Amino acid sequence: MGKNIIITGASHGIGAASAVAFAKSGYNVGINYFKDELGAKATAEKVMALGAKAEIYRADVADCAQCESMMERFISDFGHIDALLNNAGGALKIPEGEFVDMPMDYWDYQIKLNLNAAAYCSRVAIKDMLKNKIEGRIINVSSVHSIVTWVKRKMLPYCAAKAGLNMFTKSLAAEVAKYGINVNCVAPGFIMTKLSDRYAQEEMDAFKRKIPVRRLGTVDDITPMIVFLADVEKTRFITGQTFAVDGGQSIDGVIDMMIKD
Repeated sequence: MGKNIIITGASHGIGAASAVAFAKSGYNVGINYFKDELGAKATAEKVMALGAKAEIYRADVADCAQCESMMERFISDFGHIDALLNNAGGALKIPEGEFVDMPMDYWDYQIKLNLNAAAYCSRVAIKDMLKNKIEGRIINVSSVHSIVTWVKRKMLPYCAAKAGLNMFTKSLAAEVAKYGINVNCVAPGFIMTKLSDRYAQEEMDAFKRKIPVRRLGTVDDITPMIVFLADVEKTRFITGQTFAVDGGQSIDGVIDMMIKD
């Protein structure tokens, strides 16, 4: 019944909202989490309330072996995979100091979480899509900070990893297009989630000034694009692209313009 998608980092935020949006569109959903089990269960309940099948998978997607095990369990549970949403990522625990002070294990984990994880999961997904001759869809969640950097919070590894994810999207798309598998990427701007509470009001106001539409984004601004990119019929001629959904934040020169206003 329906198509099957697995979503990494689906216990809250964009991942959780996407799980619900896909359930509304007739998908059964695999829900990955690492730490927030209660959030994952809440997401699963919302998905099942819409009549879709939901299963929860705990895995640190920065670990290749855990990713492969999770993907294989999902395929065993659901029969096959139609779509993969590589959503997990982030950079919450930022060490003090500048780049020269940064522990390299922090750098390594950020690259694994924000770039490598997509490769780990995509590899297994594509194997199953090829085996079952499915015109599958892979959607990667990047960031506006793959386009414009964020030096203030020392997001060097995050920005580099997300920029790498954009190019991974292009490169993988070029390789698998001949099989009818499309790979695209969404680069969200500042999206309000429960994690936004870590910012002071002054910081939030500063973020708004850098966005031409003069407001912060919500998960409902992102999920329509994500669901669209999983639609086989509507996206046959769209692959290898990164779509910024950021209220205009990444428009060339716009940040300087807004600061001067």
